[in-house]
Amino acid sequence: MRCVVTGGAGFVGSHLCERLLADGHEVVAIDNLITGSVANIAHLRDPRFDFFHHDVSKFIYLAGAVDFVFHLASPASPVDYLEYPIQTLKVGSLGTHNALGLAKEKGCGLLFASTSEVYGDPLVNPQPETYHGNVSTTGLRGCYDEAKRFGEALVMAYQRQHGIPTRIIRIFNTYGPRMRLRDGRVVPNFICQAVNGEDLTIYGDGQQTRSFCYVDDTVDGMVRLAWSQEALPVNIGNPDERTIRQFAEDILRLTGSRSQIVYQPMPTDNDPQQRRPDITKARTLLGWEPRVPFEEGMVRTIDDMRRRLRDEAAAGKGLS
Repeated sequence: MRCVVTGGAGFVGSHLCERLLADGHEVVAIDNLITGSVANIAHLRDPRFDFFHHDVSKFIYLAGAVDFVFHLASPASPVDYLEYPIQTLKVGSLGTHNALGLAKEKGCGLLFASTSEVYGDPLVNPQPETYHGNVSTTGLRGCYDEAKRFGEALVMAYQRQHGIPTRIIRIFNTYGPRMRLRDGRVVPNFICQAVNGEDLTIYGDGQQTRSFCYVDDTVDGMVRLAWSQEALPVNIGNPDERTIRQFAEDILRLTGSRSQIVYQPMPTDNDPQQRRPDITKARTLLGWEPRVPFEEGMVRTIDDMRRRLRDEAAAGKGLS
C-alpha cells in the first residue's frame, strides 16, 4: 500500500515509517520540521520512501493514489507547549481537518494519533477509553490536551458524516531512540542529567506515576489498530506503572551515574498525578500488549542518547 505519515520526521513518526517500509509498503512522510528532524529519517534510503517538507495546517496536495493516512503531526512535549501553543492548536484542528480532507479525497482510511493527555489529571486509575477525563482548558498544557480532544471529535464527525474509515489511538508515555535530547519530558531529562553527571530533578514529591511503553510496541499497536475495524478510541501503552522517584532510581542504576536526586517545587500547571492505561480493549480486539521489557528498552534508549550527547560534544569542540 501507499501510506502517508504526517509528522513522519518526528520521534514516533520516523519509527512508524521504518515499520511500514519493513512491512513492504510505500511511505510518504510529511513534516514541517518544527520538532521533527531529517536526521530521524536520513537512514531511510529506499525508493519506496518520499519526504515532503510541509506544514499540514495548510492544505495538503499529494499526487497519486493513497491507501491510508497516519496523522501523527503535532508538538508533543511541555517545552513545545510553551514555545508553540498556537501551532499545537492549529495542527490538532486545521491539520487534522486537512489530513481528513486528504483521506476523503483519496477514498482511504485514516488513523489519528491522540494521547493519554485527553484524560487530563485523571480521577480514575487505570484509565479506560470510556473515561471522559479531567482536563483544564486554560492551563499551559491545554493547547495540547484540547487540540487532541478536538481532533478526536473531528475524526468521529468525518466518520459519521462522510463514512471515512477512521481509527483513534490514545498513546501513553512512549520512549526510545530518537527522542529529542531536550524535549522536556522525563525520560530524556533524567537520562541526559545522569549521563552528564548532573542532579536528577524531580518536581513535587516524586510520587506521581507514569507508565512507559517502548516505541516499537507503540508502533506495533498503531499498525494493528490501523488494519482493524475498530472505529472508537483504543489505549496503547504499558500498564507497568511506576513513580517518578522509582524511575529516577532506575535511571541512576542503568546509567551507572553517581548523580543525586533533588526536588523542586511543582510548577503551577502541574503534571497529571497518575498515568496508567487500561489496555483490555487492545488485548481483546487487537491481540496487542507490550513486549519489550522496561530495562531492555531503557538501555537501548540510554545508549542512543549517550551516543548523541558524545557526538554533540565532539561537534562543539570542532572534532566532527
